[in-house]
Amino acid sequence: MRDWIRAKLPTEETLKAHPGLRWMGPLLRRPWLWHLNRRRVAMGAGIGVFFGFLIPVLQIAGAAVFALILRANLPVAAFSTLVSNPLTYAPIGVAAYQTGSWILGQEAQPEAAETLATAASTDSVDGPGHGWLDKAKAIGKPLFLGLLVFAVVGGIAAWALVHLAWTIGVWLKRRRRRRRAPA
Repeated sequence: MRDWIRAKLPTEETLKAHPGLRWMGPLLRRPWLWHLNRRRVAMGAGIGVFFGFLIPVLQIAGAAVFALILRANLPVAAFSTLVSNPLTYAPIGVAAYQTGSWILGQEAQPEAAETLATAASTDSVDGPGHGWLDKAKAIGKPLFLGLLVFAVVGGIAAWALVHLAWTIGVWLKRRRRRRRAPA
C-alpha cells in the first residue's frame, strides 16, 4: 500500500517548491509530515477533501496548515484537495446550491444554479476568482451551506475510506503471507 501511495504522491521537493507552500519553509522539514502510516494518511485525505470542497481557491495552503496542526501527511492532504478542480467547480457548485436550498427549505432556482455554472466555467475571462465569487455571493446561503455539508461529509468519508482500504490491504497482505508460509 505504501509503495502505491508513494508512486502517486508529489515528492517533498515538489511540494517545497510549490508557490502556495513555499512560505512554510522550515516547517516542511518535520519528518512526521511525510510518514506513510494509516492514521496520518487517512487524516491527510480527510483534510484535503474537506478543503477541496470548502474553498475553491487556495485549498492546498489551507490543507497544508491543518496538516501541520493535526500532524497529518502533507502530500496526501495536498493531493486530495484536487477533488475540486476547474473541471468540477461548476457541477460541485450547482449540487451544493441545490443541497443547501433543500436543507434550508427554499425552492432551488435553476437560473441561479446555471448562473453559477456559467460564472465558474468563464472565470478565466473575468480574472481569477472574481466573477465566480461575485456570482456565488449573489446565490448566498444555500451555496455556502451546501459546500459546508459537502466538505464535512466528504472529509469524513475520505478519512473512513482510507482507513478501510488500508485495513483491507494489510489484512490481504497478511493472509497471502500465511498461505505462502510453510505449514
